[in-house]
Amino acid sequence: MKNIFIMLCCGAGISSGMLATKTRNAAKNKALPVTVEARSESEVTEYFSVIDILFLGPHYASQQEQFQKQADRYNIPVIVVPHAIYGKLDGDALLELAINTLNPIH
Repeated sequence: MKNIFIMLCCGAGISSGMLATKTRNAAKNKALPVTVEARSESEVTEYFSVIDILFLGPHYASQQEQFQKQADRYNIPVIVVPHAIYGKLDGDALLELAINTLNPIH
């Protein structure tokens, strides 16, 4: 499996930073080559050439279409993190969602 680069788009970065850490730990526990970073909305587009998937915090749901239009050029899926995952800071579930989105049949 090639390295997967997951980007989390957040505001202040506190919740998304914790979710990124938990997702990195989940990947490490499963020995999966995954990079996870949380960045502010203003920084995300700088990473489109290197990321594989973009997750938006639920508070950015209204901007999903705007981000997707920019990401389409790079074939990057843009997904709003489900409240159940975001609210629990469930790194295992976010990792699974990323893998299932990028590799629907594995």
